Amino acid sequence: MTPTQRTRTYWLEHAWLDTHVEPGVALTVTISGSAAGSDGRITAVRTGVDSPPPGAEILRGLTLPGLANAHSHAFHRALRGTVQVGSGTFWTWREIMYSFADRLTPDTYHALARAVYAEMALAGITAVGEFHYVHHAPGGTPYADPNAMGEALIEAAAEAGIRITLLDTAYLSSGFGQPPDPHQLRFSDGSADAWAERCSLLKERDHARIGAAVHSVRAVPAEQLATVARWAQERGAPLHVHLSEQTAENDACRAAHGCTPTQLLAEHGVLGRRTTGVHSTHLTDEDIALIGRSGTGTCMCPTTERDLADGIGPAVALQQAGSPLSLGSDSHAVIDLLEEARAMELNERLRTRTRGHWTAAALLRAASADGHAALGRDDAGTLETGAVADFTTVALDSVRTAGPLPRLGAETAVFAATAADVRHTVVAGRHVVRDGAHTLVPDVPRALARAVEALRA
Repeated sequence: MTPTQRTRTYWLEHAWLDTHVEPGVALTVTISGSAAGSDGRITAVRTGVDSPPPGAEILRGLTLPGLANAHSHAFHRALRGTVQVGSGTFWTWREIMYSFADRLTPDTYHALARAVYAEMALAGITAVGEFHYVHHAPGGTPYADPNAMGEALIEAAAEAGIRITLLDTAYLSSGFGQPPDPHQLRFSDGSADAWAERCSLLKERDHARIGAAVHSVRAVPAEQLATVARWAQERGAPLHVHLSEQTAENDACRAAHGCTPTQLLAEHGVLGRRTTGVHSTHLTDEDIALIGRSGTGTCMCPTTERDLADGIGPAVALQQAGSPLSLGSDSHAVIDLLEEARAMELNERLRTRTRGHWTAAALLRAASADGHAALGRDDAGTLETGAVADFTTVALDSVRTAGPLPRLGAETAVFAATAADVRHTVVAGRHVVRDGAHTLVPDVPRALARAVEALRA
């Protein structure tokens, strides 16, 4: 052990060990460095430890691997409570969303994202995939630092104590063959080559990975899709894309290219094992087969998909075809990965009128290990030797979780608990949330209120 390393022991009253709940687990964590997000890994897992070892941090409740929020638009958090009023569609919601995007600056975005990521930590989320497309000043003029907005998000995650995969997004047109509209000018780099040049200036750091995204087939011309895919492939970086969220997008794609969005992405080399399609709501059987054969992942965002009246995606069929499932809170109508996991199963029950499409273990895997993998973090999402020391503890004595069942399985966490039941969140071996309070952002509700108020002023 080097002079900069130290060990810490956590005693877990109950722990989820991939397949079952184990009582009395001691984790030894080795921490390197002192900055937030620096390396902290599990170096030993001992079961059958009936009482806390001397000096151990005691985590009472059910400890899960840290949750992964695989799809986030941090600034959408400012819309909560605003867009839920009245009628309309995704497209009318989008106009309201654009009005908030117009008001963002690097400073206001940093303040909002810091508070949003702190809210995520309070919900047991230890890593976020930020689908980031607000790149430039209103009107499209680059900032002096062309990545000022992305850097604001990276710094916000560090200050909130969670990991981030910045999915820097190519967004070049308003529709097939159409230039960006006035709201979208600040999203666009003009071409995929210019996008790649700007993205290449971003640097990874202890808590931050850099990935790529195609906003959608309507926002990146077909002949430029391969540029984005190649940039990600050369770096071994994750690549995400909004896919078939709306039937209107599918119809427009067929009119422009004679094929579905999935088929267009496949033709231009976008699909693959490092790629994740977000939503994937309105797919054909051929689309599902293409996604599955290529190993492309699927990120479902049930609370947003129902809030925007998008529809229920074919998650069961996608997984059966070979697509790993992950989960995201997307527009942050709520930030609760346990609710996202629960909703994926319950939505499918409503659609099919049958129960039991996923076990609680499978839903937890989507919320943790497979979500981290979608963000380029294969070393996260499990409580095992060698994994990063990222985990979260759910109370077993709240009004939602009290009773005998928590000791018997993961069902209570998935089907009864909420983000409000998270008591501790540990990232890289360090408490980010302790006893339900954030250790780095003293008053998260006040920070959120101030940040949202600044955008609404």
